[in-house]
Amino acid sequence: MWNAAKLFTGWVDVPLTDKGIQEAINGGKEISKLPIDEVHVSTLIRAQMTAMLALSQHSGGKTPVFQYSAPENGFDNVSENEAKMVEWSQIQGDTGQENILPVYVSWQLNERMYGDLQGLNKDATREKYGDEQVHIWRRSYDVPPPNGESLELTADRTLPYLKSSIIPKMEDGKNIFIVAHGNSLRSIIMDLEGLSREQVLSLEVPTGVPIIYKFEDSKWSRIE
Repeated sequence: MWNAAKLFTGWVDVPLTDKGIQEAINGGKEISKLPIDEVHVSTLIRAQMTAMLALSQHSGGKTPVFQYSAPENGFDNVSENEAKMVEWSQIQGDTGQENILPVYVSWQLNERMYGDLQGLNKDATREKYGDEQVHIWRRSYDVPPPNGESLELTADRTLPYLKSSIIPKMEDGKNIFIVAHGNSLRSIIMDLEGLSREQVLSLEVPTGVPIIYKFEDSKWSRIE
């Protein structure tokens, strides 16, 4: 909704527009026959809406279930409600486990954080700082907006997650559905396709359009 309003969004947690909802449904129809074993989404509602709307079109018949697990460092620094979410969300017995599609939420897949630009009007920001400066903030590889993240900094969190939590699952033969954002996905595609810093600057990731990769013999290839 903020993109439609020409506002910098970043980590501000706003939902999809009606257009975005329809794009998610249409994208889901395109992959409705593909096997999916796991889903990985960002913490932001627009990615989670996209994932659930797309999966509503899937022919697999499984129920997406968000997975909550204990923090790596234990419960000392989490609230009582967060601890209850882990404990009380667990499925009891084997029957409920048989037909679920696990959904994992990760902040590492969040959109690039736009820092001091978040919530500002894009046209007004160009008038204030100039088209060239705003273009550098938005499209350069290693120049972040004030108090925000560059694409390079975004990759510093997305790629370790890709390599620790997703690729090992694919090596085990699982099919993974990732729903994230323009810049977090750009950083992942850059790594998968071996793009240079210069090449990634012109990479566009359309909204609501599935991009499918095959992982075979330790190599990635995009399926057109």
